[in-house]
Amino acid sequence: MRLDELPDDVIDLRAHAADWRDAVRLAGDALVAGGVTTEAYTERMVQVVEEFGAYIVIAPGLALAHARPGPDVLHDGLAVVTLNESVVFGHPHNDPVDVVLALAVTSSQSHVTVLADLANVFNDPTAARSVAQATTADAVRAVLAQSHTQP
Repeated sequence: MRLDELPDDVIDLRAHAADWRDAVRLAGDALVAGGVTTEAYTERMVQVVEEFGAYIVIAPGLALAHARPGPDVLHDGLAVVTLNESVVFGHPHNDPVDVVLALAVTSSQSHVTVLADLANVFNDPTAARSVAQATTADAVRAVLAQSHTQP
């Protein structure tokens, strides 16, 4: 899966979320719209946060929602949701969140590969802000393309 080739239906810009659960569900809805997962995966992503807390808020303003591989993951995929208003997940340092990525993978190996690509992108401290400010899916893909252009 190439991050810079995400289809439009997994990118949702300037969405409204009342709270972190809504934000995660919006990201899950984008995965469902893209044919990546079933709705059951969305609820599993919410359960991960309920059980383990806001560790998914991996950088200031950026959450990476996910759950373990399972039968509700149809194929590897990523969704990107930007929020019109930030929401609090409960992370002590990285709240509030205005970009939610949702990752769904079919195997642990896929998980490692995609996380490495995401790390390449978001090691740039301006990347999350650039995604948050994107007004088009092409602008989001341009930021994500950094994973394929850096050494």
